[in-house]
Amino acid sequence: MSKPYDPKDFYFRQAKKAGYRARSAFKIDEILKRHPVLKKGQAVLDLGAAPGGFLQILADVVGEKGIAVGVDIEEIRRIGKPWVKTAVVDLLQPAALEQIKLLYPGPYDLVTSDMAPKTIGVKVTDEARSLELCRMALGVAEKTLRHGGAFVTKVFVGGDFPVFKKELQVHFAKVHIVRPAATREHSYECFLVGLGYKHGPVVAAAGR
Repeated sequence: MSKPYDPKDFYFRQAKKAGYRARSAFKIDEILKRHPVLKKGQAVLDLGAAPGGFLQILADVVGEKGIAVGVDIEEIRRIGKPWVKTAVVDLLQPAALEQIKLLYPGPYDLVTSDMAPKTIGVKVTDEARSLELCRMALGVAEKTLRHGGAFVTKVFVGGDFPVFKKELQVHFAKVHIVRPAATREHSYECFLVGLGYKHGPVVAAAGR
């Protein structure tokens, strides 16, 4: 018999202890350690950033000479670091990209997305909605990434997962699947990591 879901599991407690806003901080930390695509002085855009777990890690990685931008349809509590810029942005709205560019004109070295749909418990529907968000995030990445940049997105694994992975392979030199240790045991989420964006402007990879 499977164990009941415990909202205050190990990673929940560790996040509280470390001062992280969500267990997701451990996920992006592991991803970046396995695929070190972000460095000091670089620029990163985090989509679906609330409550700020990803942003806390990303901000530390780029440091004060870098820029970390986070947007969400919900307000993101201030991180308290001047190189972190946040805003309430609805990616479905036509002005979304312009709102992001007001925070930082780009291009970015990395675009991340921890967006997930409000699940209804119907796996096929939840998977489809997850892929919609992934494609939305990819659309933003296509317009904001530099040549050679990277993309990280959360996705629910399902029947159309291989299709979306192939879509990423059109745009990136390599695509990896990562299931961080902080992922809940019974969750069917994972992260796709796209490396070496094939398009976008050619710019210096660091030192902004």
